[in-house]
Amino acid sequence: MAFQILINVVIAFSWMFLKNQWAFPDFIIGYFWGLVILFLMRKFLPGRFYFDRVLAAGKLFFLFLRELVLANVQVIRDILRPQLKIEPGIFAMPTELKGDWEITLLSLLITLTPGTLVMDISDDNKILYIHAMNIPDADQAVAEIKNTFEKAIMEVTR
Repeated sequence: MAFQILINVVIAFSWMFLKNQWAFPDFIIGYFWGLVILFLMRKFLPGRFYFDRVLAAGKLFFLFLRELVLANVQVIRDILRPQLKIEPGIFAMPTELKGDWEITLLSLLITLTPGTLVMDISDDNKILYIHAMNIPDADQAVAEIKNTFEKAIMEVTR
């Protein structure tokens, strides 16, 4: 991935040299043409096309923003009810993520979402223990986390 980024930057600077104009818009145009060239030659370069990971990271960011807004609305709705009808609980979520970086990112995304908190991670990094403010069904919560955050993290890192 770093090799592809380096090639793309070299192509962008080469574009600026050839045009003999040292302006940021010329660099952006050269960077765009570098992306096109790398995309066309992606089968000859090692690894996955790097811009796919950039798009997956953007998708993860917007997924987190959506979940953040939805969780805030749910927490506000739970708090403003005349009678507090919440079912707090702790549940174990098995994870398919392997690397420390992936598990840390998942833990941070869960903890930053209002109403949930990662309390502990098992010694073998296979299970996350999560506290939720309102959890009527633990299996549904595990499925939601696996289908959103865990799946998006795997798209970025693998």
